Amino acid sequence: MPDPLSEVIQLLRPRAVFSKGISGAGRWAVRYAAFGQPGFCAVTQGRCRLAVDGEVPVVIEEGDFVLLPATPAFTMSGFEPAPIQRIDPKTSPAPSEEIRYGRQDGPPDVRQFGGYFSFGSPDAALLVSLLPRMIHIRGIPRLTQLVQLVGEEAACEDVGRDLILERLVEILLIEALRAAPAGEVRPGLLRGLADPRIATALRQMHADVERAWTIPDLASAAGMSRSAFFDRFVRTVGVRPMQYLIFWRMAVAKNLLRNGGVALDEVARRIGYGSASTFSTAFSRHVGLPPGRFMRSSIAQDEAKPSLRTWS
Repeated sequence: MPDPLSEVIQLLRPRAVFSKGISGAGRWAVRYAAFGQPGFCAVTQGRCRLAVDGEVPVVIEEGDFVLLPATPAFTMSGFEPAPIQRIDPKTSPAPSEEIRYGRQDGPPDVRQFGGYFSFGSPDAALLVSLLPRMIHIRGIPRLTQLVQLVGEEAACEDVGRDLILERLVEILLIEALRAAPAGEVRPGLLRGLADPRIATALRQMHADVERAWTIPDLASAAGMSRSAFFDRFVRTVGVRPMQYLIFWRMAVAKNLLRNGGVALDEVARRIGYGSASTFSTAFSRHVGLPPGRFMRSSIAQDEAKPSLRTWS
């Protein structure tokens, strides 16, 4: 049966963009403006403070991994008061060497490796809304190893580099998301998948997206009454079951249209609509564009995108 988390990651189409080493010593504090793109870091030595807007400040230390699917504004600092250096990642030039904050000489108090990537999907904002705002994981060495692999591959010019980077970032995302403590995340896909009954319903929807699902059908699959299932789904996933189903159907439809080569009536059939006209009406209402125009626009945008090599 399909894994909803893996399917969401595949539709997000992550692309590696930039990675760097960061270290700090003595008195230092840096404030990053909201970026919107997913960011990550793995601490390889020492410890420091991390305060992400809207989240409880944490101490991150050697062996920790942090993922911010939409990277809001945040502050990173040492443990002594210091003037705040402000950085806007959208306008600051990408450094070619490790960044050092605070005291420039001597050994660092903390060293980490991190960066950011992009999502190729125009649905990114909606898909990311299903994920935790901040993921802080401790004691998973393979995440640190994956981050180091991303950095090593980004620094080389070997054949197949871009494809390898995309696959590494996909693996990094899945590893981080499945390692996140489900009880500590906000309502969304991870919390839903951590609930055995709701997870069953989610997997059924993903496995048979063309079926004419109803609340009674999904409640039966979850082994619950209709009202209990509905309430529990909303509490754990954060949206109503039929909202999630429509959202997922449209995400699948957009992916089929972006790839091209599939007739409109076939797209409609694959996501559970009886006719191309019914699907076209629903798609236009949900997306704001008719399917044909969306397909042409997406293909044109993909052709105009620069290679990852120009960004790294």
